[in-house]
Amino acid sequence: MKIDFVLNTDGINIVDAYSQGAIVVSKVPYHSSLILSATDIIDDWPPQTCTELTAQHLQQVIILDPEIVLLGTGSKIVFPGDDILQPITSNRIGYEIMDTGAACRSYNFLVAEGRRVVAALFMIVQ
Repeated sequence: MKIDFVLNTDGINIVDAYSQGAIVVSKVPYHSSLILSATDIIDDWPPQTCTELTAQHLQQVIILDPEIVLLGTGSKIVFPGDDILQPITSNRIGYEIMDTGAACRSYNFLVAEGRRVVAALFMIVQ
């Protein structure tokens, strides 16, 4: 799905589109899980599905100093256990868990507002 956005987003990472197996960020397609902030893209993030996610994987999110984390869990919402989310909650960082499409749209809106948002995104698979 192509995302149309009207706010000025020059110089920041924006999700242009997402589909099954791909997320396009600033005109570059990615085909595996990634972590995304206004200025950083970590495209070698090890977990490929939400079921592979561990607390240690979320340490890479914390390093980017977000005020809010969006966890896009793929085509369906999957809620990780509290033990997995511990790095986020113990650092008093807000978070939302949603499907990846919703996370992409929410990320664009929040980053365009200037918020310190980080999206941890799993690919949409059917």
